[in-house]
Amino acid sequence: MGLLRVGFQHRRLFRSQVVRLPHHYFHQNPKPFPQTSCYPVPSTRATRRIPPVRASSSAVPKMVKAIRVHELGGPEVLKWEDVELGEPKEGEIRVKNKAIGLNFIDVYFRKGVYKAAALPFTPGMEAVGVVTAVGPGLTGRQVGDLVAYAGSPMGSYTEEQILPANIVVTVPPSIDPIIAASVILKGMTAQFLLRRCFKVEPGHTILVHAAAGGVGSLLSQWANALGATVIGTVSTKEKAAQAKDDGCHHVIIYKEEDFVARVNEITSGNGVDVVYDSVGKDTFQGSLACLKTRGYMVSFGQSSGTPDPVPLSALAVKSLFLTRPSLMQYNTNRDELLETAGELFANVTSGVLKVRVNHTYPLSQAAQAHADLENRKTTGSVVLIP
Repeated sequence: MGLLRVGFQHRRLFRSQVVRLPHHYFHQNPKPFPQTSCYPVPSTRATRRIPPVRASSSAVPKMVKAIRVHELGGPEVLKWEDVELGEPKEGEIRVKNKAIGLNFIDVYFRKGVYKAAALPFTPGMEAVGVVTAVGPGLTGRQVGDLVAYAGSPMGSYTEEQILPANIVVTVPPSIDPIIAASVILKGMTAQFLLRRCFKVEPGHTILVHAAAGGVGSLLSQWANALGATVIGTVSTKEKAAQAKDDGCHHVIIYKEEDFVARVNEITSGNGVDVVYDSVGKDTFQGSLACLKTRGYMVSFGQSSGTPDPVPLSALAVKSLFLTRPSLMQYNTNRDELLETAGELFANVTSGVLKVRVNHTYPLSQAAQAHADLENRKTTGSVVLIP
């Protein structure tokens, strides 16, 4: 053991820290060493600062809270749990959700009417949040962006999530995140239903079921602005008042009167050009009866259950058109998505669409929100707050 003076400090050296060097390494020294000499090898730490070794962030998974469904069933199957969240890969972003929209499609997946890819799963098809990380090589998105998405992939009932960057749209600064979250899926649905599935124009008469609901309210306002005569059906007098305020020219409380007879009276027996039916089983046959010759039956939901099968002969009587559209098939590429969201946000900003967020729930209470939605205790939009 010996001593080495380094940086005004004496260090003790063990034999393992000493190497023997040949004398010719020092032949220029005027005071020659013996044939061999013990010479200490200085540590690199003595001449430069070595940064501390830090564990990779990926070594410690990030945990966030989310709603998980382990079995199909009622609202009680929605469980508040910890889930692991990774880092965004190429083409992906990580988003911290600020507000999450509740939609009937969430109920369909929870019950098994629509099939999730696997159990367990996180429900939710609509959210607005702030970008917290971007994948390698990604351009066009940066940390801090406020973005919205609707549709696939399912999984918005969470504090934070990984999303493909090409499915999100920028939320205009003039629109509050809660408003954006309540309207992005429902509003884009209203856009494609009114503007592309069946193009509503001045002079058309339309029938909107569940006119005080999230989509129904937007359909009524938008169709009125397009110059159509709007007939809406609702379940209560309170909802009738809202539907009237949303632009319905005629409101039918279907629990108190036969909506088919009332539509026939309103249209003087001519029927309507198009029916937008999100109720399904309870209204489907009546909706067909309300259509005029060559009318359009647009069935885009089934809150009361799946409609009974329809024989083609039932359509032949008046040469009717029947479609079961989905937003995903109307936003098949980036251009369609941007066009749909752009028109929606423009109408919200201009005041054509009044967005009613009548109910907010903590995300952890998603089960209560589902129960209230199914029991028709809600009007307008429902938003979950992480």
